[in-house]
Amino acid sequence: MLDYDEEAERYDASRGGEPRAAAAARAVLDLVPDGASRLLDVACGTGIVTRRIAAGRAGLRVTGVDLAAAMARQAAVRLPGAVVRADCRRLPFREAEFDAVSSVWLLHLAQSDADVGAIVAECARVLRPGGVYVTTVDKAAAHNVGSDIDAVLASRPPRAARDEAARVESHAAAHGLVPAGRARFPGRGQGRSPRRTIADLRRGWFMTLPPGEPLAEDFAARLTRLPDQDRPRPDPWFTLLAFRKPAHGRSPVVPSGSESAK
Repeated sequence: MLDYDEEAERYDASRGGEPRAAAAARAVLDLVPDGASRLLDVACGTGIVTRRIAAGRAGLRVTGVDLAAAMARQAAVRLPGAVVRADCRRLPFREAEFDAVSSVWLLHLAQSDADVGAIVAECARVLRPGGVYVTTVDKAAAHNVGSDIDAVLASRPPRAARDEAARVESHAAAHGLVPAGRARFPGRGQGRSPRRTIADLRRGWFMTLPPGEPLAEDFAARLTRLPDQDRPRPDPWFTLLAFRKPAHGRSPVVPSGSESAK
């Protein structure tokens, strides 16, 4: 796995920067009820998305939390006084403290299914009854856009998708959360080129292909033979799912602008 303290300085530039952050924040806010006054962004990273969530809704107080010290420092510059360093499996907040909780590009990084369950459990715990938890799912699948790069990488060793939608839905249900909507947004600026993919391979982006392994270099050699080495292929499209914590004796709150869960 990448070291996110080392990754912090180049994180934004290597992942679509402000355009991608803007698309993610808009999609999160589309799933957050209008009456929400406090939102917790779990694994906020550099705060590039978190800041846009805060700026995108008047009256919404946003707190960010991240474990990586270098990430949290950058986020604190963007959201002074509103960033906490902590493990998302043990959030340092009271039960039912937030009206909404978001976790963008987090669950796919979990090392085990138990960790996914622990994260979802904590997000549910700090969420008030009637509140909404919003999270990305199926991140790895989103990057497969059917390009020639994907065809080369199709035979790489598989890795369990910790953020598979059905898996996340199961954990949410186990902690009393019910489906409340979904949204999709483009990963602007994240379309891969062959040359960029080779660089990512060699710095450990693909977790089943550690840098320096002969298999990683074999994939790199095959990628060098593709045409248009610097032309980005299509951007991925990411999926967000929303889950509501039922409020006793109240009707379900489904965010306006969301797509009802099937």
